[in-house]
Amino acid sequence: MTEIVALSERNPKVSPEELLAGFHPSYRFGEVSFDTYIPDPAHPSQAGAVDKLREFAATIGTRKSHGGLFSLFSRKAKKSDSKLPNGVYLDGGFGVGKTHLLASLWHAAPGKKAFGTFVEYTNLVGALSFTTTMEVLKEYSLVCIDEFELDDPGDTVLMSRLMRELSDAGVKLAATSNTLPGSLGEGRFAAQDFKREIQVLADQFETIRIDGEDYRHRGLEAAPEPANVGAELETAKANFPEEQVYAVDEWGALTKNLSRVHPSRYRELVRDVDVLVLSNVTTITEQAMALRFVVLADRLYDKDVPVIASGVPFEQLFTEDMMAGGYMKKYFRTVSRMTALAREGQLGEKAL
Repeated sequence: MTEIVALSERNPKVSPEELLAGFHPSYRFGEVSFDTYIPDPAHPSQAGAVDKLREFAATIGTRKSHGGLFSLFSRKAKKSDSKLPNGVYLDGGFGVGKTHLLASLWHAAPGKKAFGTFVEYTNLVGALSFTTTMEVLKEYSLVCIDEFELDDPGDTVLMSRLMRELSDAGVKLAATSNTLPGSLGEGRFAAQDFKREIQVLADQFETIRIDGEDYRHRGLEAAPEPANVGAELETAKANFPEEQVYAVDEWGALTKNLSRVHPSRYRELVRDVDVLVLSNVTTITEQAMALRFVVLADRLYDKDVPVIASGVPFEQLFTEDMMAGGYMKKYFRTVSRMTALAREGQLGEKAL
């Protein structure tokens, strides 16, 4: 039986236990492993990354607290010291399989473990407090941070402190990003005061470079023509006749509700949704709302929720200034993901 719901009318209540239960690889990476990652022979670093991560995975579960902040993962260690680092950092362009490998590491690790995006961890701290988050995660054997970002100086300090304290507690860390650790923050904010924080992060990870074709060189997929106003739901039912839960929302009402619901609850907001139907999409002009929608888009993409929308195409989701500003990487990712979900919803193309 088909059910029609409205995200704009939802205000999910999520317990700390439920929040933490969501820290696992998304549907897209729910069953991946090192064996399912196919290295490109043209880029030997990909096979090398698999070998290093298998070796790192074998060290997880052997907890050992560390005595000093700068003793962790020091690049000044003697070359004769064969001890593996307590953290690894997968660096490479888009589309080379970093998230696949990070999820494979998570699946291979024993014990309690967490997998989430950088934004999800900052939202977790916002929802639970730093102290509570630290008390919980320090009991984990592995914490994986996907899409490491340093768009905001406050988040820089927050995540730097969290990782330092987790490392001191003996928790293994793994992260992905598209920027080398020592370069995090470059071009984002010219804040001399934060260089020390960034360098601390760099010293805490062994960098594993993964080369390969960067999807940015291929350009973004063209957004499909928007659905006709008033026919969005009919289009959804015609394209997805067997789906059970349709979320049907007017753009203004949805974005208004996003400003009321904490981003840490967005996973629960869309938990049962099979298809999203939006009417009268308009360009987002406020930075705060744009950043909240980035989180929603990630949760929709994680669940592979097809989207049927009227209004402006998703390539016009953010203003030109936003697409050229400090958060441009987030916005390009969101445009790409929403376009993929719209192509799936309106053209039947599977989002990759």
